[in-house]
Amino acid sequence: MAVIAVLGYGTVGSGVVEVMRTNKERIESKAGQPIDIKYVLDLRDFPGDPVQDIITHNYDDILNDPEVEVVVEVMGGTNPAYTFVKSALQNGKSVCTSNKELVAAHGAELMRVAKENNVNFLYEASVGGGIPIIRPINRSMTSDKIEEITGILNGTTNYMLTKMTEEDLEYNDVLSDAQAKGYAERNPDADVEGYDACRKIAILASLATEKTVSYDEIYTEGITHISKTDIAYVKKMGGVVKLLAKAEFDGDKVWAMVAPTIVMPDNPLSMVNDVFNAILLKGNMLGDVMFYGRGAGKLPTASAVVSDIVEAVKHKNINLGIGWSEDKQELIDIDNVDVKKFVRVEYNDKAEAKAEVEKIFGASEIIEFFGMDNEFAFVTNKAKEGEINSKLNELINCEGIVSILNTIRIEG
Repeated sequence: MAVIAVLGYGTVGSGVVEVMRTNKERIESKAGQPIDIKYVLDLRDFPGDPVQDIITHNYDDILNDPEVEVVVEVMGGTNPAYTFVKSALQNGKSVCTSNKELVAAHGAELMRVAKENNVNFLYEASVGGGIPIIRPINRSMTSDKIEEITGILNGTTNYMLTKMTEEDLEYNDVLSDAQAKGYAERNPDADVEGYDACRKIAILASLATEKTVSYDEIYTEGITHISKTDIAYVKKMGGVVKLLAKAEFDGDKVWAMVAPTIVMPDNPLSMVNDVFNAILLKGNMLGDVMFYGRGAGKLPTASAVVSDIVEAVKHKNINLGIGWSEDKQELIDIDNVDVKKFVRVEYNDKAEAKAEVEKIFGASEIIEFFGMDNEFAFVTNKAKEGEINSKLNELINCEGIVSILNTIRIEG
């Protein structure tokens, strides 16, 4: 029999207990032995819930119990999760986690500690919720060199952008709706400013390079500046706006970014709507492959955690080596990345403004709306980010231009 402990009885923790109990027979068949949840750690009590019989408020009960072989960390954050997880690994207990913050910040170190103690640190649920992506990268694509990862990695922002597109709503309206439905937190910054997606693409990029990609070095831009007017222009172009997390790998040249991006219909990510996530991988042999599903939620995430529990139980005293080294992967400056941009400008003289755009950017696609007498949009040619930004600074100082209202990158 394998004995496990669950740290945290919130949304994901209660989901793990539910999945383990609902699918007990199948899970134990896959694991090859019975699995018993001996402890659930939480600061709270849960009177009336059967879990109350195994609730503990003291982590040392778990750490010092030699029967516990697998610790499931679903608390979130890095404090005290990091301390708890590291001590569990040092005590010869495997750890399964859904905690993207922990994995992005300390993953390489914790995987090294796991290897030193011949146990495992598994984190399938840290990216994409219930979508299998960590194991496919480590096992199914071992013969390929990953050249590119592009994903919709945050269900909250994808829901909001879908709502803005389909119902012609402003950002603040869809944020209130997402909060009312429980998709967005009261403080939504982690989602809407792109921090959540940034940590996830850092994990995936680290797996691809087998080095540590620091999330705090990834250019990150959220969706708070996207308006329904921007969406209307993009719809006229035939595209949609998605918050994309992207990393590209070309030898020593590696870059990563999170930003709102215009995606055209020929890209399968354009069809990923509502709270769904998708991850598009490009291998040098396989080509494109996409993973799609619910990227968050109680049971999808818990299902991925339980799959790691089965892996840990099946591979007792066998380190699987799933991870990356503590060596740092240098990222090239985003200014040196090729990009094409959609630009909205406000003008005081239309003819002069168009002439200035033509002069500075060359032949550009102009997009206009009937009834909008003080603005138009254009699409730049592909160039280095820094070069385009320099031209935008030049444009803003032209006589016919009042302001640059917004810029959005274009995928492809």
